[in-house]
Amino acid sequence: MLEKLPEAVGHGLRDRRAGMDKTVIQSKLPACATLDVSSAAFANDTPIPVKYTADGEGLSPPLEWKGIPAQAGSVIVLVEDADAPTANPLVHLIVVNLQARNGGLREGEIRHAETPESGAVIGRNSYLRAAWLPPDPPPGHGVHRYLFQLFALTAGATFDGTPGRDAVLAAIKEHGLASGCLIGTYERPDASIKAPADADAAVSASGPSLAT
Repeated sequence: MLEKLPEAVGHGLRDRRAGMDKTVIQSKLPACATLDVSSAAFANDTPIPVKYTADGEGLSPPLEWKGIPAQAGSVIVLVEDADAPTANPLVHLIVVNLQARNGGLREGEIRHAETPESGAVIGRNSYLRAAWLPPDPPPGHGVHRYLFQLFALTAGATFDGTPGRDAVLAAIKEHGLASGCLIGTYERPDASIKAPADADAAVSASGPSLAT
């Protein structure tokens, strides 16, 4: 969707970003243990492969996690874009009621209006859809950081229907036991700014220089 925005719009909004401090994992949460979150598709703080974005197949990426406390009742996965040009981070995925054990999500397991094989519930992303929202930053806006956040909750946390960010945050504040995060990045370059190779080709195509 955002790939159709003119590059000038993304470039003009480069300094407008929600901010890492507004992500759920950076909120004022109770002190809790640390979980190990990883992906076979990308390492922490490295680019997310195109196949998992709006420029590719848009599949949900594989995730793995370890360190779930023995007393945990369920697990939540929450993905946010900390650099969205919005007041709050853009929510790309919410999954609640995951089984309280070390595990993960397979590549492409989260699909629109379908229940993952784990039997968990998909919550609402920022477009109010129960689905994985692939990374889709505005062209020319710069690098976006996508936080794949994991939270282990005590038993007793419940959700109605397809929960949104506010309901998830409230549950984490009341029942949070442990948390972890994996950051993936993605960027759509500003096509209106020519790369050096393109600029050289344009000069060659225009003929020899008249400079002496």
